[in-house]
Amino acid sequence: LRSQAKECNGVKAPIDTSKPNPNEVEFDNLYLDMNGIIHPCTHPEDKPAPKNEDEMMVAIFEYIDRIFNIVRPRRLLYMAIDGVAPRAKMNQQRSRRFRASKEGMEAAEEKQKIRQEILAKGGILPPEEVKERFDSNCITPGTEFMDNLAKCLRYYIADRLNSDPGWKNLTVILSDASAPGEGEHKIMDYIRRQRAQPNHDPNTHHCLCGADADLIMLGLATHEPNFTIIREEFKPNKPKPCGLCNQMGHEVKDCQGLPREKQGKHDEFADSLPVAEQEFIFIRLCVLREYLERELTMASLPFTFDFERSVDDWVFMCFFVGNDFLPHLPSLEIREGAIDRLVNIYKNVVHKTGGYLTESGFVNLQRVQMIMLAVGEVEDSIFKKRKDDDDNFKRRQKEKRKRMKRDQPSFIPGGQFSPQALGNRSSPQAISNPRQAAFEMRMHDRQNSTTSSPNTSLNSDGSPSLAGGIKRKTEDSDSEPEPEDNIRLWETGWKQRYYKNKFDVDASDDKFRRKVVQSYVEGLCWVLRYYYQGCASWNWYYPFHYAPFASDFEGIADMPSDFEKGSKPFKPLEQLMGVFPAASGNFLPPTWRKLMTDPESSIIDFYPEDFAIDLNGKKYAWQG
Repeated sequence: LRSQAKECNGVKAPIDTSKPNPNEVEFDNLYLDMNGIIHPCTHPEDKPAPKNEDEMMVAIFEYIDRIFNIVRPRRLLYMAIDGVAPRAKMNQQRSRRFRASKEGMEAAEEKQKIRQEILAKGGILPPEEVKERFDSNCITPGTEFMDNLAKCLRYYIADRLNSDPGWKNLTVILSDASAPGEGEHKIMDYIRRQRAQPNHDPNTHHCLCGADADLIMLGLATHEPNFTIIREEFKPNKPKPCGLCNQMGHEVKDCQGLPREKQGKHDEFADSLPVAEQEFIFIRLCVLREYLERELTMASLPFTFDFERSVDDWVFMCFFVGNDFLPHLPSLEIREGAIDRLVNIYKNVVHKTGGYLTESGFVNLQRVQMIMLAVGEVEDSIFKKRKDDDDNFKRRQKEKRKRMKRDQPSFIPGGQFSPQALGNRSSPQAISNPRQAAFEMRMHDRQNSTTSSPNTSLNSDGSPSLAGGIKRKTEDSDSEPEPEDNIRLWETGWKQRYYKNKFDVDASDDKFRRKVVQSYVEGLCWVLRYYYQGCASWNWYYPFHYAPFASDFEGIADMPSDFEKGSKPFKPLEQLMGVFPAASGNFLPPTWRKLMTDPESSIIDFYPEDFAIDLNGKKYAWQG
């Protein structure tokens, strides 16, 4: 997307955003889900982190400016920062924050360890920057950081309203962390209220900024005809600089502390890491709606087909595959075509029962039960196929690694002797100091051979040291250590093992299984209501870590799914106590902090230092 930023002598010239939009589409309202902006600006993945809070705020301002330049809203700018979330979301927040804290500490220790190893071997590393490790857990309502952020944003808004012609007749709303509710749902409430006004313009062009897939569902749920989502373009495998020596091309664990090669004749490109400006893309929901219409339209129905109702049903079915409030069903994996499978079953059910699954936020459980039991019938074959696919993939990977190993040269000279692509050798460079280069290559080769030999390593003077080299795991060992899978969903008896392992009960314990299913059904009703009407209950939550199987959804038609009236959100400090590990206790008032660390504290059990992560068949810790 174009934002027409022009540079003059390295200074960005201001852009007049009151001019027509360069992307040939005019927007009325721009909504910013601010947490998707705060996180990448405070701890970016692809560039050096800001040194202090001031730099972070400036980065956030620049990011908003950039989006504003692209979208150029003419009526409304609505910025929503996450406030206290419903209780249903807090389990996920707690698990994320505990993991973030643990992973942050582990990464810092690992970095320190490798740093010492490299320096002991005489490697070269830039001096450590003395700066506080930024704990991203402070991006939670109720912390001083969030309060400060809101102040800075109010300053930013006042400044832009006073000085920027593009902001001139704009209504600006900032809902900060002190207003309860998740950012995107505060935005949804606002749009719903707008739609209910008698003077609502149905041609309003909405643009929502954020990277969560659920924004697509929320956008569809509004039924607004002109709804666009803008998000950063996702570029997989973007190169990141190494955290120790700031050079590209390797990760911390592979760092060898080699001196940086000169960038250009006089090293004049040393500090100019090519930071490409982040690209943005539009997701136009009107186009998605056309695709859905082709996909969902059913011929010869016993009643007239209502596309808007079937969109609501489609959004509802996507909840089975995963959302922030419920674990997804073991047999429904989005990568394995779960949504297509559900849509096919759904069409049969609508034909059979003569009606839709949902109506303005309420669920018809009789029909949902038919869908679930139909999935249940093929559950067994889904698990078997998953295992076969997985085995085939591993076999192919193993063969690929063998091929790569066979074909790679054992040694490639670097520096001035490095191989040049044909046609690039316009002016042959004179070789300077060949002896030194040969010596460096020899040392490099020797270093490589010693790191892989199990128990010798060299001191800086080349004599063997007694410390014993650390044996690094070679990349191409045939099997990555797989987390042990004791459930084996592909073998008979899987249901029994799942309930025993995950819930510690017998699968024959029907009463318990009903309890899990009852909670899950409540959850589905709660989530749908949350998307279509707002928060049905601030206190409801799904009380288990795992989902039941589709085949367990028997007799759910008569399950009650009412929620208590008049529930209230948590207070910010209560939420902080609920989702923070003790390591983030410094964001709490000192008197509360004690409760997380004092061995005599009555709630000390809620703040374990260490905990197991169950990968549950997934590959990475963050999915566990």
